[in-house]
Amino acid sequence: MFVSKLSLRLGVATLLGSAAWGAEDLASVFARMDQAAPKFKGLRADMKRVSHTAVINEDSTETGKIVVKVPKPHEYKMLITFEQPDKKLVGIAGTNADMFLPKANEVQTCNFGKGHRAEVEQFLRLGFGSNSKELQEAYTVTYGGQETAAGEKTNRIVLVPKSADVGNMFQKFELWIADASGISVQQKMHEKGGNYTLATYPNMKLDANVSDADVRLNLPKGVTKRSICQ
Repeated sequence: MFVSKLSLRLGVATLLGSAAWGAEDLASVFARMDQAAPKFKGLRADMKRVSHTAVINEDSTETGKIVVKVPKPHEYKMLITFEQPDKKLVGIAGTNADMFLPKANEVQTCNFGKGHRAEVEQFLRLGFGSNSKELQEAYTVTYGGQETAAGEKTNRIVLVPKSADVGNMFQKFELWIADASGISVQQKMHEKGGNYTLATYPNMKLDANVSDADVRLNLPKGVTKRSICQ
């Protein structure tokens, strides 16, 4: 009986200790993010994106580069260049998103509208210049542990959306926050049904001098435009 009670007390103490340790580490991650957020103006990085389809247990992988520019708060510009397996470019500015498919000489456009600006920005800011206040307003955040991602020492945090609209699309997000920069170098989006997308950003370099030209989607003459938003 004494051994059982002692084991129970030790188990409870261990759990309480682990919870306190996790909270302390989450606070440390938040502190790094809050230090990095005001100084974040842009970045350049390689990119690898793995899309997992649960029903057939299959992965598809795309690689390329990403450039982000944040000239002022709440103004995001981004250009993603997918190089393999198929060339395509995605430009995002505000609530506008355009995807250019060179083989088809077609650009697919979508304007989410001013009413969805906050939701679009919420996705774009995931780990890229977001601060702890913004994250905690939109998500329930827990600490996931220390891991290596994109060749860097990171701390993983788990975000569960508070918004029902976002939660209907994504069950949770995971961010790997680099110890050195306070910026996310890996992001994972979990959809319902077991599908997920894992984006990793190796060779990331923060760059406050990203120009508008660096994030502009330059389209050739004669390109076909097609809206894919309803």
